Amino acid sequence: MTLNDGEWQSQARPSPGASAESEQVFSGLGVAPGIAIGPVFLREGGDLCPVERHVAAEQVSGEQARFDRAVTTARKQLGKVRAQAERLHGAAAEELGYLLDAHLQMLSSRSLVTGVHARIAERRVNAEAAVMAEIERIAEGFAAVEDSYLRARANEVREVGRRIVRNLMDAPIQGFAGADPDSIIVAEDITPADTALMDPQQVGGFATVLGGAEGHTAIMARSLGLPAVLGIPHLLRAARHGQTAIVDGSRGTVVLNPTAERLARYHRRQRELAREARALEHLHDLAAETRDGVRVTLGANLELPRELAPAVRAGAENVGLLRTEFLFMNRDTVPEEDEQYDSLARIVAGMDGRTVTIRTLDVGGEKLVTALGEQYTDTLNPALGLRAIRLSLRARELFIPQIRAILRASAHGPVRILLPMVTSVHEVREVRQIVAGVHAEMREAGCAVPETVPPIGAMIEVPGAALAADALAQAADFFAIGTNDLTQYALAIDRAEERVAHLYNPLHPAVLRLIQFAVAAALRARIPISVCGEMAGDPRYTPLFLGLGVRDLSMAPGALPRVKQRIRQLDVAAATHRAEAIMDQADSGRIAALLDDFNG
Repeated sequence: MTLNDGEWQSQARPSPGASAESEQVFSGLGVAPGIAIGPVFLREGGDLCPVERHVAAEQVSGEQARFDRAVTTARKQLGKVRAQAERLHGAAAEELGYLLDAHLQMLSSRSLVTGVHARIAERRVNAEAAVMAEIERIAEGFAAVEDSYLRARANEVREVGRRIVRNLMDAPIQGFAGADPDSIIVAEDITPADTALMDPQQVGGFATVLGGAEGHTAIMARSLGLPAVLGIPHLLRAARHGQTAIVDGSRGTVVLNPTAERLARYHRRQRELAREARALEHLHDLAAETRDGVRVTLGANLELPRELAPAVRAGAENVGLLRTEFLFMNRDTVPEEDEQYDSLARIVAGMDGRTVTIRTLDVGGEKLVTALGEQYTDTLNPALGLRAIRLSLRARELFIPQIRAILRASAHGPVRILLPMVTSVHEVREVRQIVAGVHAEMREAGCAVPETVPPIGAMIEVPGAALAADALAQAADFFAIGTNDLTQYALAIDRAEERVAHLYNPLHPAVLRLIQFAVAAALRARIPISVCGEMAGDPRYTPLFLGLGVRDLSMAPGALPRVKQRIRQLDVAAATHRAEAIMDQADSGRIAALLDDFNG
């Protein structure tokens, strides 16, 4: 029973008291609704083959620092699993806790750290080779003793070493090409880049040990329509490759080796959900208009190009948010201008004259991409560091090719440029100067670009931007409220951190007041404003947004029919009255009660 590069090996024993063929039911965070049934595909780490290389004397300290960072990362990874394990009870919790504590103690071992540092300095080898050699020395020491318990610890030492080396190598993300149709991916963690590799025609859903309901992985799962449950600490101990599993993303339940009765019940539920989806199809050609005649525009958020067709089928009137991070994911090099242009142009042309709002590169936090290199991604706090528009303005060699690609793509249809994580008027004005200069150069060179620069807007996702919205409205052509980060930064909660994810509350009075400030500023300045965060795709919040004056919502394509249905049931006058009552409240519980009473 060992941790294999962040995962429990497939031969690990199931929970105490359960046989290998017993049905096992697990509870976690249901982050993407729906039901998936299929064979388990255990996410394997793959073999690590670090190459030993000589390092110069002046590189020794850098290699030692790389090792130290990899150990720190490994501690954080195991700390997260340890925090999840604390939710368990009984023998399973005790056994898992002992093992994780042992791994954490190994990572804190002075013998390991000083040994690796010495090997790097004395033998002038890279950190990966030094770790593998030192780990093997320690493991052989355990293996040589007569005590069977201590001999078994040799494998644990090697697992810790592999975890460190994997962090050092930033090992390439493995795809899911070997998965059977409708596979259920089971892993310790699934990153946004992992999710980008999932084909909904092949992958049925996924479940993980780590993750929060509002993290970007959860957002991508909802966008792709993949049922997902996160935050199940002991799942990898019980899962076996190929066994039948059920993922109920609506209820936050995962079932391994389900009984025939439960399997039949879930198959019936799948058919019911399919019927409900077909019942909403009649809304496709109907306007998103309230009972008292107020028209609302519904757009789609796109994470990946393959979501374009589902968005069109769902009746999206525009692309309210096209995230461009997909261009930089799962690769070691930055995409050239032509590659970016080709991808963006296909999406713009595919919308057939409907506006596409393209957000410039936003990496940081959980959305780090290896293509940018350590000079941009190696930061103590990625969520608060060099990311989004800050990175673009610092790294013109990344920003200008993206702007050129966007301008070229805008020749195929109406485009808007959206700037992420704006905090000041200066940032918007600086971008305007850059875009204007690039546009003029391209026009002079005879490139196929429109006569005028596309509208340039600001994301309102930082409290400072919301509070300064009146000033920003004088510099930006439009606003788009990103409720995910706005909530995260307003409440100082990492939405991907499972230990505090339960505190993430978009109905907190502070969050609602920030939204109200931004909407009011846009209305005063007579510039368009939309909501493109996850709240926009939840029918529960639709009356609140309409009552505050929002008339443009953008969401995952799968959420469009239900939001449209809710809009057509509403009376804006009543929604406005209820929103006013809600904004007078100071307690989020009272706010939730008022909103749910209105929806009831």
